[in-house]
Amino acid sequence: MIEIDGSFGEGGGQILRTALSLSCLFNKPFRIFNIRKGRKNPGLMPQHLTCVKAAQLLSNADVTGDSKGSTELKFYPKEIKGGDFFFDIGTAGSTSLVLQTIIPSLIFLKEKTTVTLKGGTHVPFSPSFHYISEVFAPVLERLGIKIGLTIESYGFYPKGGGRIRAEIFPAMGVNPLRIIERGKLVRLSGYSGVGNLPLSIAERQRNALIEKIHSQAAGLGCPVDVEIIDAQTPGQGTFIFIRSESENFTAGFTSIGEKGKRAEVVGEEAAMEFTHYYSSNAALDSHLPDQIVPYLPLCKEESVFTTSCITKHLMTNLWAIGLFHEYEYSIEGEAGEPGTIIIKP
Repeated sequence: MIEIDGSFGEGGGQILRTALSLSCLFNKPFRIFNIRKGRKNPGLMPQHLTCVKAAQLLSNADVTGDSKGSTELKFYPKEIKGGDFFFDIGTAGSTSLVLQTIIPSLIFLKEKTTVTLKGGTHVPFSPSFHYISEVFAPVLERLGIKIGLTIESYGFYPKGGGRIRAEIFPAMGVNPLRIIERGKLVRLSGYSGVGNLPLSIAERQRNALIEKIHSQAAGLGCPVDVEIIDAQTPGQGTFIFIRSESENFTAGFTSIGEKGKRAEVVGEEAAMEFTHYYSSNAALDSHLPDQIVPYLPLCKEESVFTTSCITKHLMTNLWAIGLFHEYEYSIEGEAGEPGTIIIKP
């Protein structure tokens, strides 16, 4: 039984999600305590419970402590099975985070697995659907892992109600990731969307993003192409997503609207994230490393990559992975700064 202190490092839900992923993949039971201890509302929230329920169903696991607010959970996985699954978070909790929890345990099955998720698709503190589909999924394919993603409806906070569909295909193995230089910027494109709100808001977001990028990153050498989306959703909300395509790698940046937040601020936030990344000369944006490191110790060869920011999320996830799978890693750089990550199986 692996013992995990959920308050370690960043101390958020990522420790639980990584534990569930790798517990199912390696068939190793665990006990986690102090779940989200330092958060305003500690313990398991509906989104985390959906992750637990999804992992439990896929692995036929025995579970104790799976209730709202619980700060301790025991998880005993059995055999992983694929098929066609539907999970409803019941709130605007992130569908992307639930999906990322279950992908690792499904990639080595013999048949494709299909998962439909209902909840939030563009919500704070999680990857947006567009980030998952246009940054995360292409990186997985580079690693030899293919997933197909479609969005049927958008889900914003607080209503939720978004719906995404994912197909996870069998993988023969996992390739290493070796990317130090991102190369010349080739294209900037993205989406500015609103749900049940005037399209003029999406246009203001787009205009503010483009203006900020041009003022902060002169000499880009490429246009900024942002499509306006009238998002079908049961609630209301706005978002903007910008994709940075360079010769060797693709990065992404999202900002979410909220009540009282001006459209111009939404656009400027995404622009500032991009310009911080662009000025770092790193290959990976700050959000991607902690999302892909669970896969890299599964390679037979060393992986190495640069990132625009060494985050606490990344450092905590590297620690959590080591509880389930023996590997070595090194970090060149300081927390909060650009750096290089080396992972050895």
